[in-house]
Amino acid sequence: MEEGRLRFRRQRQVLFIFLLWGVSLARSRFGLYSVTEEADRGSFVVNLAKDLGLAERELAARGARVVSDDNKQYLLLDSQTGDLFTNEKLDREKLCGSTEPCMLHFQILMDNPIQIYQAELRIRDLNDHSPVFQDKEMVLKILENTAEGTTFQLERAQDSDGGLNGIQKYTINPNSFFHIKITDSDEGVIYPELVLDKALDWEEQQEISLTLTALDGGSPPRSGTTTIRIIVVDINDNAPLFVEALYETQVKENSPIGSFIVKVSAEDVDSGVNAEVSYSFFDASEEIRTTFQINPFSGEIVTRALLDYELIQSYKINIQAIDGGSLSARCTVLVEVLDTNDNPPELIMSTLSNYIPENSPEMTLAVFRIRDRDSGENGKMACYIQNDLPFLLKPSVENFYVLMTERALDRESRAEYNITITVTDFGKPRLKTQHNITVLVSDVNDNSPSFTQTSYTLFVHENNSPALLMGSVSATDRDSGTNAQVTYSLLPPQDPHLPIASLVSINADNGHLFALRSLDYEALRAFEFRVGAVDAGSPALSSEVLVRVVVVDENDNSPFVLYPLQNGSAPCTELVPRAAEAGYLVTKVVAVDNDSGQNAWLSYQLLKATEPGLFRVWAHNGEVRTARLLSERDATKHRLVVLVKDNGEPSMSATVTLHVLLVDGFSQPYLPLPEVPLDETQADSLTIYLVTALASVSTLFLFSVLLFVAVRLCRRNRAALVGRCSVPEGHFPGHLVDINGTGTLSQSYQYEVCLTRGSGTSEFQFLKPIISCYPPQGTTSEIEENSNFQNSFGFNY
Repeated sequence: MEEGRLRFRRQRQVLFIFLLWGVSLARSRFGLYSVTEEADRGSFVVNLAKDLGLAERELAARGARVVSDDNKQYLLLDSQTGDLFTNEKLDREKLCGSTEPCMLHFQILMDNPIQIYQAELRIRDLNDHSPVFQDKEMVLKILENTAEGTTFQLERAQDSDGGLNGIQKYTINPNSFFHIKITDSDEGVIYPELVLDKALDWEEQQEISLTLTALDGGSPPRSGTTTIRIIVVDINDNAPLFVEALYETQVKENSPIGSFIVKVSAEDVDSGVNAEVSYSFFDASEEIRTTFQINPFSGEIVTRALLDYELIQSYKINIQAIDGGSLSARCTVLVEVLDTNDNPPELIMSTLSNYIPENSPEMTLAVFRIRDRDSGENGKMACYIQNDLPFLLKPSVENFYVLMTERALDRESRAEYNITITVTDFGKPRLKTQHNITVLVSDVNDNSPSFTQTSYTLFVHENNSPALLMGSVSATDRDSGTNAQVTYSLLPPQDPHLPIASLVSINADNGHLFALRSLDYEALRAFEFRVGAVDAGSPALSSEVLVRVVVVDENDNSPFVLYPLQNGSAPCTELVPRAAEAGYLVTKVVAVDNDSGQNAWLSYQLLKATEPGLFRVWAHNGEVRTARLLSERDATKHRLVVLVKDNGEPSMSATVTLHVLLVDGFSQPYLPLPEVPLDETQADSLTIYLVTALASVSTLFLFSVLLFVAVRLCRRNRAALVGRCSVPEGHFPGHLVDINGTGTLSQSYQYEVCLTRGSGTSEFQFLKPIISCYPPQGTTSEIEENSNFQNSFGFNY
């Protein structure tokens, strides 16, 4: 019968295992997978791509990854193929203990878009542990008058394996007094019970030794043994009796070691030694023995280790009371561990990106999970970040949160953000956890170079040396890295005739502008060109600026005299009547300067004069005027040297030589003034010119005399015929001379040149006022009176 029950139990367990496997296979499409414990690292679990209905490369494209609840990397995902492998050997007993089935929860996270899949991995048990009894020897004291069929519960063996690999049966060595009976508990655990088959007789045998063997269901099965020592005791009338069969108590977790739990009490109505009761744990696991201890005399149970609600929420302790006669009784103590808010919330980061490209809207920054090992209100949590940041915290499934940008970020406005994620529970007192994230906004080339000025004006002095640094342009870029590296270049000018490439060059790295050749203010006073600035981003951005170069005049040109000309030809002689008043305008020196500004401001001064003090030069307009009235003692010929000087620094000058002839009247013959002494190289050529000029003048003079004689003879003949002096009809063209001191020539007087008639002498009249030269009418006295009138003006020689 016992063998039939064992067979039925095994069939039920096998059916249960197959049922679990069937459920596993049925739910594999929904994220339930399995692997055998102690499998080698890299063991294949499943192809997630096929299971999720995704393309093979889609997992890699979406950044799929696997995370577990305790943030340990038990599994490894090949995102290229979609295969899921074990990342280490998995020990079911370490991960789950005696819990069966052993399930490992994990999640599959994918980006773009964010998706989270819940999955479970069942770790199948291997028979890698043997049954172990806590005590190497169990002692039972049995009264000699104990009835046949009485059962004695024995402490069970412990096996870390589960399911079929757990303990399946107990056996003892063959004997005539006892056999083993298997009892199932409500928790599905089997207990061995020793059944008395034959009455004991203290007088025959006072002690019996048996070997108890525990066998598991592995293949091959593993076993463990202990010794049962049975002491036959003389008659003891009454067994101990506990006051309560079940004790229930509560204790807070983290209570100090030695904290009182409960006191059990059993009574024995016997007297003497048979009434003395001792207390002990019965069939207690190693965990209970290390957590609690019982006083064998008083029955008080205290803690010997700290309790942790998050590990074990309750304990079931079996207590045995034995009197002096070896009679025993048992009770159960249920200890419920009360949760206290002793665990702060946890934040488990699944994915994190510390760099965010600017101008990227709604980008996922982090995916994390929060948990609190406490329960009830102590386990409820809230998660938040600062309000003044451009980030959003969105809840997802199963306490998952997604941290993402609220809008596009601008690195130039702010390049770094410090985000504090705060998780707080609702316990008393509240506990919180903070996690700091530093986010750097990576640069995107979204800013063109910007010049420091809207335009540049550079001033360069003319006659500069080639390769002169004229100035520089500067542009900044608000981007960073290569996006902020600026290079400069000259842009083609708008005026195609401006040879900008031969005038200016630019350093592409720092924007320095150099003049390629010497500039001449008189040839080019200013020019414009444009400079471009291009960054090194992709695509590159650029800007341009106008540069105007102004050539600053240098005093590199001497004044040039326009009048009187100084070209080496016959000098110009100015005639000044001796009757001129002070301030009489003799002439005006006209000069120009190709420079500009103060370099072209000219001033005049009399450098040399034949007779100082007779003439003066106005400094601002170059007018040469008489300084005083002329006298008979003043020399006829005067040579003036006028200095024309500009206002440059240093100043440059030119000289002009003026020849002035003082005349009593314009009938006085022109006498050439001596030339300025020349050097020896010019003397020879000048002598030739003088000889040629003298010959020409002599010939002209001789011709004039002959012509004069001929005209004289002609007029005499005509006078004899017509009896009067003939003059041309109309006005005689006269030469205008200013004698009023203003320096301007007017028609105040007109003079004629003619010969009188009726005289035997040759009278030459020069610069005579033009009056009607009619033949004398009337008497001889009238003619003489007219002649005296003419002589009174001093016009006759």
